[in-house]
Amino acid sequence: MTKRLTRSNALGMISDNKDMPFAEVFRHGTLQVEIYKPDGVDYQKPHARDEVYVIISGSGQFINGADKQPFEAGEVLFVPAGAEHRFENFTDDFATWVFFFGPEGGIVD
Repeated sequence: MTKRLTRSNALGMISDNKDMPFAEVFRHGTLQVEIYKPDGVDYQKPHARDEVYVIISGSGQFINGADKQPFEAGEVLFVPAGAEHRFENFTDDFATWVFFFGPEGGIVD
């Protein structure tokens, strides 16, 4: 790993590739860490693995399945594999870490 996993370094990786609102910043075993900063609209689809978001900055609404809740900087959000989810009505400064982990299909308790 050549760069520190800082917000500014990660956001720089997104600005280097303007076609994608995310960038992978770290991978080890089943853990994949990305930074995600959509521009105005969140177009993401359900993912094959469980994921955790840690909100870096901004606020808005988070849709997770049938649930809708506000979110803010510093908040941790969990999404099980396959769940419809997205961020809505978020501020321009919204950015989040994304942690994908475990097997495809998610971890069953």
